[in-house]
Amino acid sequence: MYIIAIGWLYVTVLIAANEPSIVAGIISFLFYGLVPCSLLLWISASKVRRQRKAYQELLANQRLNDGNGSDTESNQ
Repeated sequence: MYIIAIGWLYVTVLIAANEPSIVAGIISFLFYGLVPCSLLLWISASKVRRQRKAYQELLANQRLNDGNGSDTESNQ
């Protein structure tokens, strides 16, 4: 996925370099390259973020349960 993003950014840099003014080049790079590419990478990484969050919650629940299960005899 990253190689596609790098290739797309390379193409948009070349397109931006061919624009008649610097401002047009910056705008074309931002709107044709950087914004769509960052949006694509953010959306594609959402599954990984969701899985990481679920795993961290699982670990937190296991630590919480391990701490409560071992102290049952000391409270009695």
